[in-house]
Amino acid sequence: MTTHIMPTLFVPHGGGPCFFMDWSPADTWTKMADWLRSIPALLGGEPKALLVISAHWETRYFTVNVQASPPLLFDYAGFPPHTYQLQYGVSGFPELAAQVQHLLETAGIHAEQEDSRGLDHGVFIPMKVAFPAADVPIVQLSLKAGLSPAEHLAMGRALAPLRQQGVLIVGSGMSYHNMRRFRLDDSQLDPDSVRFDDWLSETVALPSAVRAQRLIEWASAPSGRASHPREEHLLPLHVVAGAAGDDSGQRVFRDRVIGSIQSAFMFGG
Repeated sequence: MTTHIMPTLFVPHGGGPCFFMDWSPADTWTKMADWLRSIPALLGGEPKALLVISAHWETRYFTVNVQASPPLLFDYAGFPPHTYQLQYGVSGFPELAAQVQHLLETAGIHAEQEDSRGLDHGVFIPMKVAFPAADVPIVQLSLKAGLSPAEHLAMGRALAPLRQQGVLIVGSGMSYHNMRRFRLDDSQLDPDSVRFDDWLSETVALPSAVRAQRLIEWASAPSGRASHPREEHLLPLHVVAGAAGDDSGQRVFRDRVIGSIQSAFMFGG
């Protein structure tokens, strides 16, 4: 039986544990949560495992979590007590983690192992919504300190063979992440988020070589740096774009939330 080749996904993971708490207005995160729930239907087949690159883990070198039963890391602050009791008993996948490290090393990219850190909220919060049964194993892979766009694209390219094995490569971040401009009442829309989102949507659909060069130069894009004063929430997109190879990308979700435009992107599929 031929394994379905997985697309790659960039998903917005929301604000902290936003999908599991009351918010005002009450429907602030409803559309995003509904879209996350729709992910399994987008894939065209059931994934064997998830390889997730979160905005919330940076290390000196690319690092892969090798645990068979990773705990959860509640790396957010100031939220209701019950959000620190959330459970998501998903399994790790040590064999996949070893393969990730091997693929990176073969490509000349040094990679290390982590055997104690929990899955952070950039992983377990959106995946708990998308795969609530916790029946698809998850391996987390870090960003690399220095946050080089070219290095994260190259890392994604090295991981591309995993797609043919049914592994869904997920970049978890936010397409706009300027914390100082988020507005809880959503009364005004930041025009920088609109401009940059339009640029991203155009960029992901371009041929892979052009796409890669534009993503490397993202800070020069319209409203690029205004949308990402620091790029950790954007670089998971670079990883999944690299892993997409020559597959085209498209915007598959867009919503206005807390004064910004937030989008999700899929490559292939």
